[in-house]
Amino acid sequence: MVAAIRVPRSQRAKRELLKHAPKLVETGKKTLILHGTKTSAVLNSVLADLFHLKRDNAVKYSKKNDNIRPFESGGETSLEFFSLKTDCSLIVYGSHSKKRPNNLVLGRTYDHHIYDLVEVGVENYKSIESYVYDKKLAPKLGSKPFFAFIGEHFESVEELKHLKEVLLDLFKGEVVENLNLAGVDRVFVCTAISPTTVYMMHCALCLKRSGTSIPRIELVEVGPSMDLVVRRHRYPVESLKKEAMKTADHAKKMKNVTKDPVHGKLGKVYIPDQQIAKMSLSNDVKGLKRERREAKKNKDHSKKQKINPE
Repeated sequence: MVAAIRVPRSQRAKRELLKHAPKLVETGKKTLILHGTKTSAVLNSVLADLFHLKRDNAVKYSKKNDNIRPFESGGETSLEFFSLKTDCSLIVYGSHSKKRPNNLVLGRTYDHHIYDLVEVGVENYKSIESYVYDKKLAPKLGSKPFFAFIGEHFESVEELKHLKEVLLDLFKGEVVENLNLAGVDRVFVCTAISPTTVYMMHCALCLKRSGTSIPRIELVEVGPSMDLVVRRHRYPVESLKKEAMKTADHAKKMKNVTKDPVHGKLGKVYIPDQQIAKMSLSNDVKGLKRERREAKKNKDHSKKQKINPE
């Protein structure tokens, strides 16, 4: 079967095809979770808990990967390949070594090319299983979270600013226009302990009676929690950042102007009522003089025809 492809032959036809093309809607970003050549028990638990939090929109590979070195030249090729294969734009990569124990790399991609990377070390980790609480309070799958970033270092230290952006992208979920407050049942609290260390914990929101129409909110820690020690960063290349920040051009709507595929741009011009019936006409109007001359000429011509009949 051969499918016919409509190829626009002019700029006008191209604009018309784009006008009727289906609108592109950005869906939630998928997360790819990968293991390095060597991982520790702590790091395995961290990756498992992150996958549990993102399980509705994440892909996890448990096989060890030897050729991934995100911060080395050419070492990101495998990451970009897996990103393209799984259609994931967020990457979580865990590895463990003597030089960098319990190492976690958080990255973002644009067009399946590495956009930026943040490397952190995991310390003082507590898993979800270590917390005891009423399971009815557990956050529901697909719910939207609150974020609380506490500490002035998130505004003054560039590395923590970068980490804040990546964490927001990682956990914010799908972009929505309307939000039901009943679906917001969790909060991520990130506290900047120092210019290089952030304490992150995950809490459920518990609504209590307060005697008023506004309920009292209590935080119940449900895990995981950990200290993130900032190590290395890779900021986006300026050209790639400029390309990623592009947005669709929204032309200003002009009043009384429409576009037609045949006639092009059409406009409406409004003229007030001139009220011709009330206008006074004098005898000095040039148009009237011309009419009199033409009437006199026609009268003289008819007289000559009567005097000299053929």
